[in-house]
Amino acid sequence: MLPEWVILLTPFVYLGLLFAIAYFADQRANTTRSLVNNPYIYTLSIAVYCTAWTFYGSVGRAAQDGVSFLTIYLGPTLMAVLWWVVLRKMVRISKIHRITSIADFIGSRYGKSMLLAGLATFIAVVGITPYIALQLKAVSASFEVLLQFPNEVDSAIEGGLWRDKALYVAAVLALFAILFGTRHIDATERLEGMVVAVAFESLVKLLAFLAVGFFVTFMVFNGPADIVQQVAAQPALESLLEFSTISGGYGTWMALTILSMAAILFLPRQFQVTVVENVNEDHLRTAAWMFPLYLLLINLFVIPIALAGLLYFGDTPVNPDNYVLALPLAEGRELLAMFVYIGGFSAATGMVIVATIALAIMVSNDLVVPALLRFRHMAWIERIGMRPLIIYMRRAIIVGLLMLGYGYFRLIAESYALVSIGLISFVAVAQFAPPILLGIYWKGASRAGALAGLAGGFIVWLYTLFLPSLGEPEFVYTLVNAPAGTLASLVNPHALLGLGGMDPIAHSLFWSMLINLGALILVSLFTRQSDIERIQATLFVEVFERSERDTRFWQGTATVGDLEALLSRFIGPRQAASAIAAYGERQGEPLTAEEQAPADLVNSAERLLSGNIGSASARVMISSIVKGEALSFEGVMEILDATSQAIEYSRQLEQKSRELEQATSELRAANERLKELDRLKDDFVSMVSHELRTPLTSIRAFAEILLSEPEMAETQRQEFLDVVVKETERLTRLINQVLDLSKIESGWGDWQLHDLDLRDMVEDAVNATSQLFSEQGVRLDLALPEQPCVIKGDSDRLIQLIINLLSNAVKFTDPERGPVSLSVTQQGSWLRLQITDAGPGIPPEEHQRIFEKFHQISNQQAGKPKGSGLGLAICKRITDLHWGRIGVESVDGEGASFIVHLPEAGGEHCDFSPR
Repeated sequence: MLPEWVILLTPFVYLGLLFAIAYFADQRANTTRSLVNNPYIYTLSIAVYCTAWTFYGSVGRAAQDGVSFLTIYLGPTLMAVLWWVVLRKMVRISKIHRITSIADFIGSRYGKSMLLAGLATFIAVVGITPYIALQLKAVSASFEVLLQFPNEVDSAIEGGLWRDKALYVAAVLALFAILFGTRHIDATERLEGMVVAVAFESLVKLLAFLAVGFFVTFMVFNGPADIVQQVAAQPALESLLEFSTISGGYGTWMALTILSMAAILFLPRQFQVTVVENVNEDHLRTAAWMFPLYLLLINLFVIPIALAGLLYFGDTPVNPDNYVLALPLAEGRELLAMFVYIGGFSAATGMVIVATIALAIMVSNDLVVPALLRFRHMAWIERIGMRPLIIYMRRAIIVGLLMLGYGYFRLIAESYALVSIGLISFVAVAQFAPPILLGIYWKGASRAGALAGLAGGFIVWLYTLFLPSLGEPEFVYTLVNAPAGTLASLVNPHALLGLGGMDPIAHSLFWSMLINLGALILVSLFTRQSDIERIQATLFVEVFERSERDTRFWQGTATVGDLEALLSRFIGPRQAASAIAAYGERQGEPLTAEEQAPADLVNSAERLLSGNIGSASARVMISSIVKGEALSFEGVMEILDATSQAIEYSRQLEQKSRELEQATSELRAANERLKELDRLKDDFVSMVSHELRTPLTSIRAFAEILLSEPEMAETQRQEFLDVVVKETERLTRLINQVLDLSKIESGWGDWQLHDLDLRDMVEDAVNATSQLFSEQGVRLDLALPEQPCVIKGDSDRLIQLIINLLSNAVKFTDPERGPVSLSVTQQGSWLRLQITDAGPGIPPEEHQRIFEKFHQISNQQAGKPKGSGLGLAICKRITDLHWGRIGVESVDGEGASFIVHLPEAGGEHCDFSPR
């Protein structure tokens, strides 16, 4: 048993390590060597989704309902497929409009509505309170397990308030969140230290869970098969291996999957890390595959641990939520248990820190700041200053949120399992899905519709889920147990309008989303949007066609001095002066305090304020100093239309430029090809002239001798005439080859294509060259298949191909070194014709060049070149036109094998036995 002081001290040491990591990351950010500009750090920060619910609650859920725990991770996996479409659009919108929270996103979309942003903030605070309580309960329970196991674990809340470890955990987490979440007022400034610390925590909890999973599965038991076999032998546990154990059936499975799909986008902490902290949209590509992989790994051992706990402890009263800790403790592995405890602590603290920072920004910007703006001229506010006051308020809000979560924990600690508490929060944040998703794809969604939908859905959630979770107050208990058919039974929180037989979570989700979505659509269809609503709707829905310059709303004027004074109250005099000076530098001339601020500067100031106090409050503050009115919808549309036309014209120019560049490239390539063809033509003419001149010169010389010496001896005259005839035949062959090559290169021409038996073509070619083989004294070995080998082609050309190769082989073969061999074999759907000689071979560097026109090899072994150099060029062209390929295999000095592959046209496969 580990000493209590070790168990108490370890989490504080771990938090100190997190503090150091976060501090280091912030220092790196200050030197422009950011750690968060990395897709893997970004993805690990998204894994803040895996909280103590994942670490402890999933095992508890699996021990009760089997594989149904997977729904909470199936939803995010499915949603990751859509991140590039949905989440990227949310990121782009948030960056352009400097949105700081999910409430700010909703409020900004619907006309920068302060009321709507405030309502969304209230829903988030109430909805996330159970989730914070879940983390405190998990940490408190795990501490008690470490401290008391194997004795029966006492209640987490026994012993009075000041002995409750969860209270001190809440206080420490509040301090950590304050240190790294409220040092600056600008909420759009990335909290790099927090992000890196959360990414590190994600690694720790993954490694811890994998470690305990491996230990339980392969060291306590003999692998998954052993666990499954033992479970199958117990009828009471066997059903956990089947889908039939899902409470509420497949309807609940679908409801929980939909819930988790919404949660990965709309939980305030997820919005913070995926949207606000995103520094590069391309990181979503990596996250889309890496995050599902993370979910797979961290859930790999959930079922084995749950089943192992049920087998190991049997009827022993051990809470399934605690199996992850209890199993290593029962085996005496206290260090492993401590590592697991740190993993669970990481899972809980990551969620609490990010969630409280996100909620603090929301409460500050959308509840507190609007209230302060009403009293901004009060003396104490002016004395403290708005900027430090907002920072202090955010710190107080973080403490208040954790105390709120702690209070809920004290109320329900013994009433619900961890998963049940988390699902209550999931249904609450799912209410954000309709106004956001419809808002970024449907311009007609209105502020009134979003208000009606959010309010209606939230009230249904409160009535059907939140209030019953508080222990079912007396009136709720009465309604739940009202006799069927009575009026009271129709408003049963667990069976509204008589719709019973559903899991409470699925029931609440169904009714709240029906009211939310229905009210949003119906009210939007029958209400008129204001100008600012229509402007924001256009900017959000068409965000990829717009830029920051399109968010220009003001046609009124304000002096540069007024703008600078306003900014100074919230971001400080130095930053305000720097922002004004930077704008002047971009315009090419400095601005004076007395001159009128350009519309672009007014809008830039509003966006800057939006990052500090939210878009709704920023609009109020800007409107307080701008003389005149905001642009009308028609005015903004003119700007947008002009911008759109400019963008479209730019795109057309860019397209034309690309087309012109492509055409230029093609012309350049064509010109190079023409130059090459011209060179080849010159080479061809030169080579043909040379080859023709040689026999003509010889014929002329011998003819002149015969003509000038009529008294020449008959034997010598006959010898000279033989030379003239041979040179004439050589000249004829050369001319025929040139003509053949010309015809072949012109394409199919008058070719006759038929299904042919390649064996017949070989036999005809062998007969045609038999005399040549006899004269040279060279033997020819044949290996042909018994069965027909059918190809499609022109018989004359194929025979010519084989004759050329045989003639080439016999020409270079030394009869004393061996015969020429010819074989036909089958290779899949190809027929392989191979002709091998026993000649001097071909050097490797010549293997490709020998198929060029007039190219001949001349070396010491081969001697003087033989032939015209057109035979192999003709062979290659014939092969190409028969959809085949030709090549050579040879080692210099050891003969050569010419190999032709031709596609089989049909018929039976060849029998490879020679004949």
